[in-house]
Amino acid sequence: MNPMTIAYAKTSAESAAGGRPIELMPSMANRHGLITGATGTGKTVTLQVMAEHFSRLGVPVFLSDVKGDLTGLSQPGQASPKLQARLEKLGLPTPAFAASPVTFWDVFGEKGHPLRATVSDMGPLLISRMLSLNEVQEGVMSLAFRIADESSLLLLDMKDLRAILQFVGDNASALRTQYGNISSASVGAIQRRLLALEDQGAGKFFGEPMLNLADMMQTDINGRGVVNILASDRLLNAPRLYASFLLWLMSELFENLPEVGDAEKPRFVFFFDEAHLLFNEAPRPLMEKVEQVVRLIRSKGVGIYFVTQNPLDIPDEVLGQLGNRVQHALRAFTPRDEKAVRSAADTMRQNPAFDAAQAITELGVGEGLLSFLDARGQPAIVERAYVCAPASRIGPATDAEKAEVMRRSIVAGVYDAVSDRESAYEKLRDRAAQAAAQAEAEKVKPAENPLGIGGPIGEILGQALGTTPTKSGGRQRQTVFEAAFKSAARSIGSGVGRTIVRGILGSLFKSK
Repeated sequence: MNPMTIAYAKTSAESAAGGRPIELMPSMANRHGLITGATGTGKTVTLQVMAEHFSRLGVPVFLSDVKGDLTGLSQPGQASPKLQARLEKLGLPTPAFAASPVTFWDVFGEKGHPLRATVSDMGPLLISRMLSLNEVQEGVMSLAFRIADESSLLLLDMKDLRAILQFVGDNASALRTQYGNISSASVGAIQRRLLALEDQGAGKFFGEPMLNLADMMQTDINGRGVVNILASDRLLNAPRLYASFLLWLMSELFENLPEVGDAEKPRFVFFFDEAHLLFNEAPRPLMEKVEQVVRLIRSKGVGIYFVTQNPLDIPDEVLGQLGNRVQHALRAFTPRDEKAVRSAADTMRQNPAFDAAQAITELGVGEGLLSFLDARGQPAIVERAYVCAPASRIGPATDAEKAEVMRRSIVAGVYDAVSDRESAYEKLRDRAAQAAAQAEAEKVKPAENPLGIGGPIGEILGQALGTTPTKSGGRQRQTVFEAAFKSAARSIGSGVGRTIVRGILGSLFKSK
């Protein structure tokens, strides 16, 4: 398969005329990569050029658009006088202008098709990180998921999560003997943080219909891979939600795709912009999962490319897995900047023709140091080069153009309407009300566990409904039932009558 020409090596002070093409081997693209550089140095255009090449190879792409500039991928570029003058000056070829097939996504459903996941699929680890919970609060969150598992209650959206947490808090004393002490203060703190997260719009992310990964891994009628663009400008206002969502998406790819080994091209390519948000203040268990996913997902045919300003933003354990490098300019204004420059230069295979550390501080816009893996998997000697111009538009698409792309999208109408199916929350509320009304009218004690709920929740409800014998051999009085019923009707989350299985980053039990 033909390699992808990303740039041309620099041959003179400001020209790449006659320079050697810098090529990325498709068979090495799933060895992951790193694109770094200061603001305004050309990272976005480099990302755009690489996404176009992957698309033309028939490889679906996912990328986050933090500034709105990447929506131009959906529109053909134009040979403007400014662009033509730059291409002639630098000796770069004029691209064959064309649009790429694009699907727009937006967690908030405003600038693209809604993108959702269920609470149970995100799991307690990612949700705890999203809420910045401390160790005690993380334990309560994991306990709530455990109780939901053992009671076959599926957690779909925010109201289900709040309900199971409230149930845990209201019945802490009854659950203590099986699960240990449960802090009501921790439950209250988690509830407050959930409300704050909802105020940021995160509640729109949790629910159904949930994303089907197959809808992202599509090709158009011409065999070109679809470029999935996530609108991330507003999402960055909730950076932990942004990082947790993208990490969840990576873990879903890892867990659901079969092994393919070494293929001639990737099955899917994932660009993670503003990658430092993934690693900021991340707890060690989460970091271990990130390292595991990055290390092993290559065998699933998935390439991950981190995009960030500073190479020091990436932990060494992850940085060592990134074989393909594009380094744009860095400015050494502070000691940390100087360390970043030296680190970036030292981690590339040196070129005796120039000093890489010095070159990093001198690079112009659209110029970079590139080192890709060769056909044997070895890093090529770093080259100072000019990145090619993209075939699609540099800059954003208009609102009308984006609306037309969404209208013709292959997922148009699939995710737009929220599905709020009748879940265990509604069913338990209705059945509990029925049981209470019947018991009041007939003065007859309800049958044992009339709601049909198993696990610790069923035991508590059985006691509350007056069906579990007390130590004296009698039955609990109606007033106790009423108190427990009110808590149960408020609290209990949704279920589907089966054990919950979550992704690798959120699973309590490794099962399929």
